[in-house]
Amino acid sequence: MDTLRAVLVGCGSMSRAWLRAAAATEGLSIAGLVDIVEDAARARKDEFALADAHTGDDLEAMLVATRPDIVFDVTVPEAHAQTTLTALRHGCHVLGEKPMAASMDDARRMVEAAQRAGRLYAVVQNRRYTAPIRRVREFLRRGAIGPLTTVNCDFYIGAHFGGFRDHMSHVLLLDMAIHTFDQARFLTGADTVRVAFCKEWNPHGSWYERDASAIAVFELSNSAIFTYRGSWCAEGLNTSWEGEWRFIGANGSATWDGGNGFRAQTPDESSGFIRKQRELPLPELDTTGLSEGHASLIRQFVRCVREGGTPETVCTDNIKSLAMVFGAIEAAERGQPVNIRI
Repeated sequence: MDTLRAVLVGCGSMSRAWLRAAAATEGLSIAGLVDIVEDAARARKDEFALADAHTGDDLEAMLVATRPDIVFDVTVPEAHAQTTLTALRHGCHVLGEKPMAASMDDARRMVEAAQRAGRLYAVVQNRRYTAPIRRVREFLRRGAIGPLTTVNCDFYIGAHFGGFRDHMSHVLLLDMAIHTFDQARFLTGADTVRVAFCKEWNPHGSWYERDASAIAVFELSNSAIFTYRGSWCAEGLNTSWEGEWRFIGANGSATWDGGNGFRAQTPDESSGFIRKQRELPLPELDTTGLSEGHASLIRQFVRCVREGGTPETVCTDNIKSLAMVFGAIEAAERGQPVNIRI
């Protein structure tokens, strides 16, 4: 099997997860590391014993020097468009960090560039790649609680990052809610057609410069309503990073805590004011290769580059999750509903 060569751009703390996953991927080698501070690239090279990897602070020069097959984009959101467009122009496939872009216009340009170049461009939505979410999706797909009518998710974590997030506009919606919104699409099998309401604010005592809390209500293509409540400056009683979910169907309800906590019920009788319920089990499911976050994503992407096929989080799909983010931001800024536009 020929080894595919990759250049990783952006050597901040997140790059560690990528490099660990890359090291565990058969038939993949890191040809280069790029960061605007070259010392950061050299530090990652030493940390991961990448003796043959080039380091530099200029992506264009690195691509000319190493001629890689793949570029891993682990830069800050504002740099995703330039990084991806440069890589595609050099004939590379691209797997990038979320969110896809810092604007919908940039995202559309990136999708068009990938299609024009005939190269794969996919986005890391690692929260799809856990065993619990795969099992919950399968439960919902089987229809045990009937067609979904309402989906709610709460996300409350007191996250003290420091760095660029402390000063980022729409930090919760753009940098974190993209995960939850993508999970909602993944779990329901539906897309969003309208943002009925969104409110952003920065609570008293917040350590963020901009709005770090939000509530949003979405109308889905299957006629269900999805509500999101979240904050990145909520101390105490934190939810999981996957959020806490409630699914209401025509024939029952289910809750999921984002981890292994799942419960579902359906009526066990056809009459009565408050009817007796029976518990429904979560189905067993073989999640081999699909439940290891970044590692699963990178393996899937490399396999598609080598053998053909389409990654699950390909840009033409992921832009629909990004559109939820910018639709919510627009609704919050305008104070009125917004139709989703891809």
